[in-house]
Amino acid sequence: MCSLSFFSLFFSSTLLFVLGIYYLLFDYSIFVEWELFDLNGCMVVMTFIFDWMSLVFLSFVLYISSLVIYYSEDYMTGEMNMNRFFMIVLMFILSMGLLILCPNLMSILLGWDGLGLVSYCLVIYYQNVKSYSAGMLTALSNRIGDVAILISIAWMLNFGGWNYIYYYDFVCDSFEMKVFSLLIFLAAMTKSAQIPFSSWLPAAMAAPTPVSALVHSSSLVAAGVYLLIRFSPMLVVYNCGWFLLLIGCLTMFVAGFGANFEFDLKSIVALSTLSQLGLMMSILSMGYLNLAFFHLLSHALFEALLFLCAGSMIHNLKDSQDIRFVGSIVHFVPLTSVCLNVSGLSLCGIPFLAGFYSKDLILEMVCLSWIDCLVFFLYFFSTGLTASYSFRLFYYSMSGDNNFSSCFSFDDSSYFVSFGMLSLLFVAVFGGSLLSWLIFPIPYMIVLPYYLSFLTILTVVLGAYLGYYFSNTDFSSDLFSLNFLSLLGFSGSMWFLPYLSTGFVGYLPLSMGYYSSKSFDSCWGELFGGQGLYSLFVYLIDYIQNLYDSNFELYLLTFVFWMFVLLMLFFL
Repeated sequence: MCSLSFFSLFFSSTLLFVLGIYYLLFDYSIFVEWELFDLNGCMVVMTFIFDWMSLVFLSFVLYISSLVIYYSEDYMTGEMNMNRFFMIVLMFILSMGLLILCPNLMSILLGWDGLGLVSYCLVIYYQNVKSYSAGMLTALSNRIGDVAILISIAWMLNFGGWNYIYYYDFVCDSFEMKVFSLLIFLAAMTKSAQIPFSSWLPAAMAAPTPVSALVHSSSLVAAGVYLLIRFSPMLVVYNCGWFLLLIGCLTMFVAGFGANFEFDLKSIVALSTLSQLGLMMSILSMGYLNLAFFHLLSHALFEALLFLCAGSMIHNLKDSQDIRFVGSIVHFVPLTSVCLNVSGLSLCGIPFLAGFYSKDLILEMVCLSWIDCLVFFLYFFSTGLTASYSFRLFYYSMSGDNNFSSCFSFDDSSYFVSFGMLSLLFVAVFGGSLLSWLIFPIPYMIVLPYYLSFLTILTVVLGAYLGYYFSNTDFSSDLFSLNFLSLLGFSGSMWFLPYLSTGFVGYLPLSMGYYSSKSFDSCWGELFGGQGLYSLFVYLIDYIQNLYDSNFELYLLTFVFWMFVLLMLFFL
């Protein structure tokens, strides 16, 4: 099943990519309406849109999915339910395809809910308490977006249909469309893990690593960005860009700052994904749709490679994810080391890798745009933090001594793992330049002074030095005050967002339920409710019975009284 899925997905991705480039060059777009059935004059129609953006994005999803499935053949060796795992992944791909190709809200809901349900199944795939907690947090956080989509479906009944693409130019200024847009923005924020819904993305790392490479690079988390790209005309009309710009910059800053104090390998990679999602959201809010889509594609390539390298390291470390255990792995697994370095450098935006062409262009457009000083500072400081945690990861994994075990065996001998990483390595090196030539045949005209032109490179260099400093600093030493250590705890835990999303939100209703159950249901409610009335009636019946049994004169007097009453009724 693995080989069949790999070849079919790989062939489909190649075909769709060629078709998408053809549509891009000749500016083609096909809108298909497929009538499923007709019931009493009411047609049920499924719509599809085939343009260059949907075809290219779907080709990237299928390409990464094919390599992830091929990679999983070795990574999931020993799994008792391998076919079930592959079927869940294929269901995930089907849900993503519905979301990408359908401009109908009902079809989008099928893909949206499918992504949420299948991602929950994948997060709890390893059946333990941590996975169950992470799966519940993931499902409930994404459920907020699902509810927003459901409300927007009900709200669009005001227009008589669910094909939102019909109503851009006709009712874009109405109050109903404004409410609909706010609901879509809320759904996109939850799916792309923007503040305050960011805590579910690091928690979802409980899923198998190959799944994380697919879910957190090109599919689940990218769905919110892609949805906003599709609804971008409403983003411009209602002037909601400033809000998304602030949210995206804060998400980028929080994720980058937290990754510098994290020692879990998969959490570092997850926070890097969160940081790039904030970058996409912020540049999208400024109106650069093609630029946001360009970074979405290039990010999918090097982020998937980074996850596969992390999976190879975890596999060699016998399921340990602490980066303090690794060191000098370049001597043992040179292929994994090369792929890890290339993906990390591409994440930083080092010339001339895939991430450079999108990130450098984004930062130059930020310098060219009219934005305030706070947003400008957050952009470049977050870029420096990205370089910082990337070089910190390089330092822990490439230098020093190996701290894992005296008896260990690292190797790159698996053909499945090596083929998956090499295939993504190729596109992580050359994919950025290829996409930039295709998406921007006429490049942006950017004129900046010298100090702004070199500001990006200077930011990356300073961030790399900061990462080296963090790697050589013992934060538990006496040189740092307790206040600084509390600041580290605040920053390393993403501003306490995991606690705010779980225990803090549930504490008040759960405690109120506990005290109401204890005080009313189990105490006063029982006393004045059913149990109290039952006890009262039993007491009264016993009292009356005892009264009659112990007082014969009263019983005889009552008998005479009722006999007198009967005689009076009979004779009168």
